[in-house]
Amino acid sequence: MSVDTLWGLSLGFKDVPEPWQIGFQDAASPVMEEVIYFHDQIMFILMIIITTVLWLIMRALTGKHYDRYLTDGTLIEIIWTLIPAAILIFIAFPSLKLLYLMDEVVDPALTIKAIGHQWYWSYEYSDYPTDTLEFDSYMVPTSDLESGDLRLLEVDNRLVVPIQTQVRVLVTGADVIHSFAVPSLGVKIDAVPGRLNQTNFFVKRPGVFYGQCSEICGANHSFMPIVVEAVSLDKYIHWVESQANELTD
Repeated sequence: MSVDTLWGLSLGFKDVPEPWQIGFQDAASPVMEEVIYFHDQIMFILMIIITTVLWLIMRALTGKHYDRYLTDGTLIEIIWTLIPAAILIFIAFPSLKLLYLMDEVVDPALTIKAIGHQWYWSYEYSDYPTDTLEFDSYMVPTSDLESGDLRLLEVDNRLVVPIQTQVRVLVTGADVIHSFAVPSLGVKIDAVPGRLNQTNFFVKRPGVFYGQCSEICGANHSFMPIVVEAVSLDKYIHWVESQANELTD
């Protein structure tokens, strides 16, 4: 397990899926923080609706004149039309705002190309004046896992990015439709052959964030994980230099 992963666990961050987990992984980007906040807001509204509807059902089953208040009259017709409409409008505005926020790409400092294959990922860093950094990322087989590694989630080459940096990811597929998804970063976009889609993220803290292909792309669909390692800028520069030296050698 990497130093950044241990650092995140020591601070209480949940950046990896856990058994019987029913909530989101901890957010590592501003967009994911907004997604979680919006989800919690919707769940609060849902609980109010469920409680109100259950109360009305119980009153209808136990009351003597429930039909007078629930099934007959202009007033009740207006009420149960306007209230749901107001709730939908209340939900729609922050939802649309969040959708536009997720699609907007503002002055990326780093661009990475992710290519989905059956069944692994390829990454290209093409922003540098020297040769393009490119490598394949395969899942580590269960027999090769070390102590502390996550089964079906570890890869041999991680996608390394700097923290506090706007990163744009260009996504495409080499054969069939894949999907590039990293829950902690609020990233999920299809990798379509012959088409170049783009998404972006801004990592706020160091850590190792896990994702998977979220499109049923074939027999080994569940064996092409994504691992994003967010490091400091100094560590990232050192990593780029080491990768460039390997290409030169």
